[in-house]
Amino acid sequence: MKEYKIYAAGEFVTTDSALPVYNPFNNEQIAQTYLADAAILEKAIIGAQSVEKELQNMPSFVKYEILMQIAESIKSRKEELASILAQEAAKPMKFAMAEILRAVSAFIAAAEESKRLPMEYIRLDWEPTGKGREGLVKYFPIGLTAGISPFNFPMNLAVHKIAPAIAAGCPIILKPSSSTPLSTLELAQIIDKTALPKGAVSILPMNRITGNLLVTDERFKLLTFTGSPVVGWKMKADAGKKKVILELGGNAGVIVTKSADISNAVNRCIVGAFAYSGQVCIHTQRIYVEKNIFKEFKEKFIAEVKKLKAGDPLEISTDITSMIDEENALRVEEWVNNAIKNGAEILYGGKRKGSFYEPTILTNTKKEMEVSCKEIFGPVVILEQYNKFEEAVSFVNDSIYGLQSGVFTNQIDELNYAHANLKVGGVIHNDVSIFRVDHMPYGGIKESGLGREGIKYAILEMMEPKILVKSF
Repeated sequence: MKEYKIYAAGEFVTTDSALPVYNPFNNEQIAQTYLADAAILEKAIIGAQSVEKELQNMPSFVKYEILMQIAESIKSRKEELASILAQEAAKPMKFAMAEILRAVSAFIAAAEESKRLPMEYIRLDWEPTGKGREGLVKYFPIGLTAGISPFNFPMNLAVHKIAPAIAAGCPIILKPSSSTPLSTLELAQIIDKTALPKGAVSILPMNRITGNLLVTDERFKLLTFTGSPVVGWKMKADAGKKKVILELGGNAGVIVTKSADISNAVNRCIVGAFAYSGQVCIHTQRIYVEKNIFKEFKEKFIAEVKKLKAGDPLEISTDITSMIDEENALRVEEWVNNAIKNGAEILYGGKRKGSFYEPTILTNTKKEMEVSCKEIFGPVVILEQYNKFEEAVSFVNDSIYGLQSGVFTNQIDELNYAHANLKVGGVIHNDVSIFRVDHMPYGGIKESGLGREGIKYAILEMMEPKILVKSF
């Protein structure tokens, strides 16, 4: 069993509060790390503040070299890191490896963006008072940043806070999930070997009381949080004057039209619905299929779901495995059972064993059912039919969430209508809501969040414009 020290202002330290880390698949302890207390957090804050000016003045080529070194180091250890991630998160190896490689891509994107930080020249002589003047808008780092990342993508969602912060020139203190801290602590070891000033990055698992200081301490100028809507909006209310970025939940809808390639739609919806047991904020939770093709789609979809292989996350052939814990599996079971009691029909699955919940398909649901109106964050999908495309769009929109959606159509008028009318942060054409590449703008509206991630867009969130009005 490996011991992981936590990373505070460039030093690896321990505390009196041990944090055991378990493999959710077999409940075996795989490592031990530590929870930071308020004193350790204070050390990290002071260390971060001491390097703010150095980070602001760091040349682009130096940031580029640091970010590329991190990317190359992750890539050189991809098998080892994927194995650690698979064990701490019970994530099948095929998805764990994909996450590690996405982290590589995110650091490369940040390296590239560090060479093109925004700057703008503005003519001011649009009005007579602007004659003989011009404006130069430069963007400066916002300052000390607090990042809070969730259990489900322990490496990549942490990277989406750390990499832009380095590129923007902001020191960052990151709190990873206490369930899955190992990937980010491995990342700390990689970062520590670079020329980045000590204090620029701290990675500190914390309990909720200490972690709340990231929200309330006025020395932090920005809070970027990924997690549940209930927690996220409470943090925003408590955050005071600091800027807040929230990447929260969803119950994503996908529309399948008669013009679509049905086999492709089925295969992609399988991934959207059941990758990592549905524990993904853009998990495909609701699928609306045009009435004329509903029977064909349903039969093919069920047949493909039956082929999914359940098992140990470390086996490369495993498609689906345990959820993060039994508590969440019990919640999913309860929601499905409630839906069935109130008239929903189960097409496949619906059984739980410990923290494993079968891939499950429901139909004849009602919009007020938990499986439809809430974020289930589990391996459950509802399958319903619609008559007109506009009706399907209204079904997707009938939600408190608005993160991403997918539209399978080969008609440009339907695609344009979807883009104009779906109330979400992203519309994915001929694919499912789960699609994401790391340099695209990513985020939602309504209960799904505030602001945007995606490397370039996160960098912009982490910088403030300042204009110099010059006379000549």
